[in-house]
Amino acid sequence: MIQSAACRFPEATAILEEAVREHVFPGCAFAVLAVGDAQLPGKNAQPVGRFTYEPDAPHVEPGTIFDLASLTKVLATTTAVMLLYERQQLALDAPLAEWLPEFAAADPFDARRSRMTLRMLLDHSSGLPGYVRLFESASDRLAMIEACLRQPLTADPGTRTEYSDIGFIILGHLVETISGERLDSYCQREIFAPLGMSTTRFCPDEAMRRSIPPTEDDRSFRHRVTQGEVHDENASVMGGVAGHAGLFSNALDPLRLAACMLANGVTQSGSQLFSAQTVARFAESAHQPSGTSRALGWDTPSAPSSSGTFFSRHSIGHLGFTGTSLWIDLDAGIAVTLLTNRTWPDRSNQAIREVRPRFHDAVLREFAADRKK
Repeated sequence: MIQSAACRFPEATAILEEAVREHVFPGCAFAVLAVGDAQLPGKNAQPVGRFTYEPDAPHVEPGTIFDLASLTKVLATTTAVMLLYERQQLALDAPLAEWLPEFAAADPFDARRSRMTLRMLLDHSSGLPGYVRLFESASDRLAMIEACLRQPLTADPGTRTEYSDIGFIILGHLVETISGERLDSYCQREIFAPLGMSTTRFCPDEAMRRSIPPTEDDRSFRHRVTQGEVHDENASVMGGVAGHAGLFSNALDPLRLAACMLANGVTQSGSQLFSAQTVARFAESAHQPSGTSRALGWDTPSAPSSSGTFFSRHSIGHLGFTGTSLWIDLDAGIAVTLLTNRTWPDRSNQAIREVRPRFHDAVLREFAADRKK
């Protein structure tokens, strides 16, 4: 069951209320899932704060939708790759160039490009750069994809971990190439609808935008407040649909995917979305390159971790630049979402790095104490 009653997590709620007072972020919502816990009867997320710091700004509500930023990488792109893997439409250790020969052809003198695999894209050891301001030169979706496919490698594939938006833009394009349709429509039909993720979507329509907290007063690129449109500039040039960013949702919907992962691929309606073997394969730590904390698409706890100190080593999670996170403890059977717009009014504030682990520790501490009663 999914819940978020403030009375169940008073310490965690107080930490978030303090963060709002300290202008770490203007508003947030969190929700908790626990397998087999009859004491979690609620169905709403716990909101804290407002859309902005203005005293008359709208309050965050339990169902408020946020820009998920890089949670797109796991909720959409990685999950889509899991489905294609499950259906034997791709192989993790096959070279990317088998599906996208233009990637290798972009530099025929660099033989390393032919050795890069899908696994390396998923665990961020591809050798691709982490982030490039491609939006400054690419004018549309096609130009952005072509620019990513032409990016020079900055390391030998498989030798270094570098978290890469570029790699996930390419993965999103690969999903589209194999499925024959755009990432948003594929994910809606094959992932979000079967899981009951009814608020999760790319590109919210105009009617929804005012009910979504703004992410930034963008004075350098779009020259307007970004509200209800993707915050990430590269994703914006792609029309809001990209493998690395662009997804919007409330705090409850990501827990529906978490519940499926915790149930070995079975959805809450009882259908089998993935096999247990596929879930285990994608949740397993990569081990290589040395020192990596990455799984396939997902991250795992490392010291120090945004998940705090109580999530087990058998946990997976991910963060989003706008101040979002999802952590799933596969041993304890618990998952926690935290959605914020910490980038308001600008992206310079990094104080959420201290808030996240304190918040997660409080949730798990209160949860454990409640179970002992």
